[in-house]
Amino acid sequence: MSAPTPAPARPAAPLRTSPLAHFHQVHGGHLVPFAGWEMPLYFTSILAEHRAVREGVGVFDVSHMGIITLTGASAAELLSRRTTANILAEPPGQVRYTFFPEAGGAIVDDLLVSRLDSGTDLTREFLVVPNAAHADEIDEILRQHRAPDTTIGRWNGKVAILAVQGPRSRTVLEHLFGWHLGGLGFYRTAAFPAEPGRGELSGRLRVSFPKDLGHEILVSRTGYTGERGYELFVRAEAAEAVAERLLGAGAVPCGLGARDTLRLEQGYLLSGQDFHRDRTPLEAGQEKFVDFAHPFVGKAALEKQRDEGPKVRFVGLSVSEPGAIPRHGTPVRAGGAVVGEVTSGGLSPTLQHGIALAYLPPALGTPGTEVTLVLRGREVPAQVVPLPFRAPPAPGGS
Repeated sequence: MSAPTPAPARPAAPLRTSPLAHFHQVHGGHLVPFAGWEMPLYFTSILAEHRAVREGVGVFDVSHMGIITLTGASAAELLSRRTTANILAEPPGQVRYTFFPEAGGAIVDDLLVSRLDSGTDLTREFLVVPNAAHADEIDEILRQHRAPDTTIGRWNGKVAILAVQGPRSRTVLEHLFGWHLGGLGFYRTAAFPAEPGRGELSGRLRVSFPKDLGHEILVSRTGYTGERGYELFVRAEAAEAVAERLLGAGAVPCGLGARDTLRLEQGYLLSGQDFHRDRTPLEAGQEKFVDFAHPFVGKAALEKQRDEGPKVRFVGLSVSEPGAIPRHGTPVRAGGAVVGEVTSGGLSPTLQHGIALAYLPPALGTPGTEVTLVLRGREVPAQVVPLPFRAPPAPGGS
């Protein structure tokens, strides 16, 4: 009897492309697959782009992130029920970093939720930005649970996101657009005119997304680098021209590689590495982003973990030995046993030595605790250190 013929392999789904795909090619972006998208890993080098953001200003295309809107009287209630933030209490113009948990408390994704309406009518509007790998799933879950009065829109492909990061980001944006960004606080958002003379230079709160992007740019002040940073939501057809203007003003094009080294130095979580439906916000050291004063999916499990204490603690590890670079999956040992593994690791361009993130037993989580990392079959000393790894920027830098 002959063996059954194996079924033909399914062809891989084509990679999605950003509205800035032509920009990437023109400027020599080294393109790689990432979460179903074709995105630049770097343009010149990861090190040069990292330094540009720490010392000047860089621009990242982050259009692969999910771009979802919820509009309606019940929109805030839905987002409050599905995230660890009490979105019902958010004021107009607020941007909130929050978690989308499972019923058991584990993190499905971390995301940003921005309130776009002015608060003067019953209809509320929110912009939700999840990670690229989970955007379709988050979109589908929200649609499944929305009330009839809530409309959900998905704008990837029609809207681009440019992240302008670095100590010179405000200066560059104000010079290019004439905006007054002094009143845009950390984790706040407002709409600014795309061209001089066509709107309020200090920004306005009410945004009809994406309709208003024809003559305005939605600007959020958040960031994933630890430096002063702004995210520009631009209609797709205008994105390349805006990016070119930024380069003309001195911004350096940056890719995913520098984005990763910059966030690692800050100790920021990366979806798919530092959590993958296997860790809770409390285990990840993110208690301040869990509002227990409102009902949400996973609340009971997180309350129980809060009362009992998490079984692991998210820590930073510093490796002083030259050339010893920890990577995702590197075993962590203490007392002759494996006690965890590195979730994110690499060479810190700023500190010039290896750094890593890991979940360890609470008894090993105190700064100054010595552990070892198993690198290429040998044990290398490492020390638990506070996060972020690098010193905070000077006042006004973030």
